[in-house]
Amino acid sequence: MFFRYTKWDEQRHGQAQSTFEKLLDLFQQLLQHTAGDAAEALNWLTQLDKRYGLTDESMGIGDFIEELKSQGYLQEDNEGTVRITARTERTLRQRSLEEIFGQLRKSRRGRHKTPHAGMGDERLPETRNWQFGDDVNLLDVTGTLSNSFRRGGIDEWSLQEDDFAVYETDHTTNVATVLMIDLSHSMVLYGEDRITPARRTAMALSELIMTRYPKDTLDIVAFGNDAWEVSIKDLPYLEVGPYYTNTRAGLQRARDILRRRKNQNKQIFMITDGKPSCHIENGRMYRNAFGLDRRIVNKVLDEAVICRRERITVTTFMIARDPYLQNFVHELTEANQGRAYYASLDNLGEFIFEDYVRNRRKRVR
Repeated sequence: MFFRYTKWDEQRHGQAQSTFEKLLDLFQQLLQHTAGDAAEALNWLTQLDKRYGLTDESMGIGDFIEELKSQGYLQEDNEGTVRITARTERTLRQRSLEEIFGQLRKSRRGRHKTPHAGMGDERLPETRNWQFGDDVNLLDVTGTLSNSFRRGGIDEWSLQEDDFAVYETDHTTNVATVLMIDLSHSMVLYGEDRITPARRTAMALSELIMTRYPKDTLDIVAFGNDAWEVSIKDLPYLEVGPYYTNTRAGLQRARDILRRRKNQNKQIFMITDGKPSCHIENGRMYRNAFGLDRRIVNKVLDEAVICRRERITVTTFMIARDPYLQNFVHELTEANQGRAYYASLDNLGEFIFEDYVRNRRKRVR
């Protein structure tokens, strides 16, 4: 048998992307790095076009911008400022989900399993005797008939209540999650962009929950000098400020949110790259950006203990590897009896994916 290899012909063997589709893909990538700033993303796209010749005779950058407006990706105000639309925000969330949680979308189901059997929606191979109230869709027909024949034989065949067997199911839970995102200045220091992966992960997680876990809830809390709630539609625009790190305020705000939630399981995911460096004391901010100030750290640990008493698990995703910062995370994890992951910027989303979907105790140090 012989094989003949030739150059790949996109027109013949695949569906070629149009110029607009190629530019749109790149434009969306740039939006993730500009915190949703359409003007800046278009400026970068123009510079890339000049250097690499992205456009052709069928479509220039000006044509592309007009097409974005006509298809509802961009809108222009009276002053001529262009902004992304709700459609673009949704597209960015979907794109983030595809990039980070692509494997999950290929799975047959998306649910939170526990080690217990009970009322659920995913059938197990094990069976048990039928009980009043069991779903008839879970009936084990073969097992039921076998029980009937075993009891009365073929000649005097009949069905009795004790003959019926049903399949066991996985017990499922619903989860209330607060995702805390550190917006302190260190998230863009040291020549490393840490806020873009955090922002992208938040968009992916929100889209995941809305599309696959509708009974779960997700709230976003940003924290810097203080802590505040962020709506899902505002996620693409999260930016780092000239902030210190008020981890205590973030945990307090997260607890307040979870206290109002009726979900069975409650958890806090915290994405941070640094140590707590401030807190509010008697209405004034006490701050110290040098080293680990026990006056600040102890307040954070107290908050972690309160979370533990309220059965709220705190999972810290640490995107810095300084030994003394890891020691702080270790203390926080011990105080809460929670979990900690020391993730790189490349695998932050995968870490959060595994912990959220599996929803089981696992400590990685």
